[in-house]
Amino acid sequence: MAGIVGYGAYVPSNRIKAEDIAKVWHEDPDTIKKGLNITEKSVPSRDEDAATIAVEAARRALTHASIEANELGAVYVGSESHPYAVKPTATVVGEALCIGNRFTAADLEFACKAGTAGIQMLMGMTDSNMIRYGISIGADTSQGRPGDALEYTASAGGAAFIIGKSGKDCIANIMKTVSYTSDTPDFWRREGASYPSHAGRFTGEPAYFRHIIGATTLLLESTGLEPKDFAYAVFHQPNGKFPLSVAKQLGFEESQIKKGLLTPVIGNTYSGASMLGLASVLDVAKPGDKILVTSFGSGAGSDSFAIEVTESILDKRSRSVMVDDMINKGKIYVDYSTYLKHRNSIKKR
Repeated sequence: MAGIVGYGAYVPSNRIKAEDIAKVWHEDPDTIKKGLNITEKSVPSRDEDAATIAVEAARRALTHASIEANELGAVYVGSESHPYAVKPTATVVGEALCIGNRFTAADLEFACKAGTAGIQMLMGMTDSNMIRYGISIGADTSQGRPGDALEYTASAGGAAFIIGKSGKDCIANIMKTVSYTSDTPDFWRREGASYPSHAGRFTGEPAYFRHIIGATTLLLESTGLEPKDFAYAVFHQPNGKFPLSVAKQLGFEESQIKKGLLTPVIGNTYSGASMLGLASVLDVAKPGDKILVTSFGSGAGSDSFAIEVTESILDKRSRSVMVDDMINKGKIYVDYSTYLKHRNSIKKR
């Protein structure tokens, strides 16, 4: 069995309010807030991208785990906004961490679940003794076409998880993981396109809800656990409403998902969304708590995990940079024109 040895997260300090976006497009701010359950979102600075976010989250994960970078045998970076179309982000992260050269690395892409797919890969590698530790990172500076509904939610952030064999240095053991996958074209971006396209309402029922419910139900059946057995649950959060709805359908209480539901205040960080939610939960979880996490990636698939917190989390907690602090402290609000400039949506001829 594999476990989480340490974790780290990063959320940019810049924010834009949903109402400021709505005013530009002459839409009712209250309707937007109610419809998406979102008040504001994070915005990357001009010098922030998926690589810088991944590096910062990874450095914090190493500090939290209290291991040296050269002990990592694998680096996986999941994102749908890699800085290069051909040139790995994972090698940039490895170099920045000063890992050395004896590690395997790859960029992963499966919409918003690439980071959790990396965790599953590392579980197999550590359990089979191929490596001692590996790190999987979900990081994005997600795109939304100006005026599109995605613009209200597409944000920036990421989280990194160091995976190792279950043991005394693990803050949580991964009891079980399953996946549920199909070819469902609900969201896509072709090569060279600046912004993604989506199938509107089609992204809900046949995509998000089908896969989240499918994976979570499969996990519960395979473990014999019920929703009441979990102290916390984290579901992928493309907006603030879908996770609340799917939790209710699956039999979870709102109190179980509240701590990990971050989209209403930072937006949808895509590959970082469910992983940031898990990091927020681990910031407060107690030994013995069980956590359910189900990610979702358009295209489409979900990874579901049953996780149990260990006593080691108490010893390592003082090394954490709390997600709540990243969300609530040092926020810098930007106007819509500055936001467009940071997102490179305004270009000089």
